[in-house]
Amino acid sequence: MLGALSVPAVFAGLLAAFVGFASSFAVVVKGLTAVGASQAEAASGLMALSIAMGLAGIVLSLRTRMPISVAWSTPGAALLATSGASDGGFPAAVGAFLLTGALIVLAGLWRPLGRWVAAIPASLANAMLAGVLLGLCLAPVKAVAASPAHGMAIVLTWAIVWRLNRLYAVPAAVLVTIALVAATTPLPAASLAALWSPPVLVAPAWSPAAAVGIALPLFIVTMASQNLPGLAVLSANHYRPEPGPLLHTTGAFTLAAAPLGGHAVNLAAITAALCAGPDAHPDPQRRYWAAVVAGAAYVLLGLLAGAATAFIGASPPILIEAVAGLALLGAFGASIAGAVAEPSDREAAVVTFVVSASGLTFFGIGGAFWGLLAGGAMLALTRWRKRQ
Repeated sequence: MLGALSVPAVFAGLLAAFVGFASSFAVVVKGLTAVGASQAEAASGLMALSIAMGLAGIVLSLRTRMPISVAWSTPGAALLATSGASDGGFPAAVGAFLLTGALIVLAGLWRPLGRWVAAIPASLANAMLAGVLLGLCLAPVKAVAASPAHGMAIVLTWAIVWRLNRLYAVPAAVLVTIALVAATTPLPAASLAALWSPPVLVAPAWSPAAAVGIALPLFIVTMASQNLPGLAVLSANHYRPEPGPLLHTTGAFTLAAAPLGGHAVNLAAITAALCAGPDAHPDPQRRYWAAVVAGAAYVLLGLLAGAATAFIGASPPILIEAVAGLALLGAFGASIAGAVAEPSDREAAVVTFVVSASGLTFFGIGGAFWGLLAGGAMLALTRWRKRQ
């Protein structure tokens, strides 16, 4: 079996892991801390997610002999960053993560639920995602205003590298941010020296507000913005695996990561294109090794998550948010385009976007749920009016 491993697959897998981790780990840490995680719990969650998605990618790729790339839910982490802590703190969030994993498993095992999720209008799902991403996508502008020299250095690095090769734009911005923080901010040397951060087991707590305000939007965003596009990327590269086993496997790994602070793992889309494309290997039947290598690299990066989280904790929040915002600009643009692509759904999509972006919290439930609910009501009203 190892004879099928090739140099292009190794490099494609390593590149996919680096891009996937470096471009969005700041979003994950911010999302976990926003729902109440301490620095140790956020480090544990980052480690659990990285190891879970690495192992899931290895298992699925070797089982199917297809390049099945698995990632953490970056849109889900962005949703957490705007949700705020629920009643019950981080244990309630962990309970919501477990519920999300159970729903993903159910979507894989019970076909009607998967069809129901797929039936959510793409315009509303994209509008909700765009709404929750808006705040973070404004962070680069705020960083330039708050710290012009540092903010401009990060943004210009991203823009220049994006012009040359957009794949490396966010990692380059991350490296510049690390250099700026290391040069200007006192860092906790003892924490950074401890590359291994022990996992923190969090006893879950049940909270109806967290179930509706975190678990349900997290499930919808993960399915609509990660799993479905991930399947589309595989299909575009002529791989058509059965969706059910992929979903319930990633759901099972989500369940395993949740007690350690991980929010969700799912099929990858952007990094999946790296592993499933011709650059991974000219022979499509040998490209699955790229996803296996990426999975192994994710496991290694997960073991170093403590140092990464300690570094972020000592860094100026606005700079970390700026990098996270740059990493999410592409997702934000695609979501906006998808939200308004269908003229007949445009008003409903705008309502969903505005309510989701408002930061509204009602009955302890965040704006993402209310945005989807308001947009769905508007869409139903629009279609009823047309029938009349």
